[in-house]
Amino acid sequence: MTTYETPSCAYCPDTVRACRNGEGDARGPGYCPSKTDADGIATAEDYFRDPFDARVAQVSAVVESEGYCKWTRVEEICHFAKRMGFRRVGIATCISFVDQSRVFSAILESHGLDVASVACKNGGVRKEELGIKDEEKIRPGNFEAICNPISQAELLNRAGCELNVIVGLCVGHDSLFIRHSKGLVTTLVAKDRVLAHNPIGALQLADTYYSRVWGPDKPVTPPKLPAEGRKRGRAKTR
Repeated sequence: MTTYETPSCAYCPDTVRACRNGEGDARGPGYCPSKTDADGIATAEDYFRDPFDARVAQVSAVVESEGYCKWTRVEEICHFAKRMGFRRVGIATCISFVDQSRVFSAILESHGLDVASVACKNGGVRKEELGIKDEEKIRPGNFEAICNPISQAELLNRAGCELNVIVGLCVGHDSLFIRHSKGLVTTLVAKDRVLAHNPIGALQLADTYYSRVWGPDKPVTPPKLPAEGRKRGRAKTR
């Protein structure tokens, strides 16, 4: 029997998913977090002793319940911000989403919230200053400004934003923004220029229209066990 060390919830069968009913200890598979790292789960529970963390968890649960299959994500963000008692919300937007961010800003303001917004190209810093070569630009031979997520975070921090909303930041740039934001961060738009900003489409069509997402080690059949279980299973059959 395989003893797993790494949690791998992605492989939990839809007939199990015991954590929904608080039965992970009893019915969870060997790679369930309740089996691989119960101490880690217990440590995370300690976080809720922090009044702010507990408040965020409680308000999130209530917004999820009240708006379940009724509220759009825009509405959920508005309700969350207001119920948290936040006064100022920041928008960290890709410059390509400024028009949509203007609408979002107006919606937030209509709910009585103050809003600050910063586009990714703020400062107009040349890509060359980051060490980017001309041939590495999207349009070689032209001026291109770097995306500046650290500056976005700093400006929204200085503006006193308690909740920051990402609108279409690039992969990696969003990570830097989250890393440097002092306020809570949530995402309204996950950029995907190919799929009309609906990145889950690549997963839903991974075996048909978007089979190119797979690497060279694509399995012949979809694996039913995490990598640890598959490796050990192969070792036993040799």
